[in-house]
Amino acid sequence: MKEIIAIVGWVVGIQGALGAAGRIFGDESWGLIHKWWDVPTPGYVALLLVGAALAIWGESSKKRARSRS
Repeated sequence: MKEIIAIVGWVVGIQGALGAAGRIFGDESWGLIHKWWDVPTPGYVALLLVGAALAIWGESSKKRARSRS
């Protein structure tokens, strides 16, 4: 389960980063999320932060599980 959360965190974080970068440096959002929803720039930044938190939590919990074994 923790591996899946880490993967989801990476995907969400990357999509948030692409959306924010596209809004800041280009004319429109990059990535896939803008094809389904119209997310404002602070929303993309929030997705980036949530995705990073999930990825860090998932990766660190995998390392702790390996060190316990």
